[in-house]
Amino acid sequence: MKKYHQVSHIHFENNKLILTVDGQTTEHNLNQISPALANASTEARNCYEISPSGYGIHWPLIDEDLSIDGLLGIHHAPTNRPKKTEA
Repeated sequence: MKKYHQVSHIHFENNKLILTVDGQTTEHNLNQISPALANASTEARNCYEISPSGYGIHWPLIDEDLSIDGLLGIHHAPTNRPKKTEA
């Protein structure tokens, strides 16, 4: 399995998600990234699962998912595949 990111720390402070990924710490305003997390209880926020590949975070109590790439602002270019031509 490809390992996308190493998520080493997640916590919440004053309506912000503080995340350490690949050795770098970033802060994200919950109102901007997830209304569900912004309105969630402390218990629901602190109950999360990091995907084994480091691709995303899931909060099962509120059924919310966030991708690490999205949080880090990483955009992937679409894959251009040649169209099949019929003979």
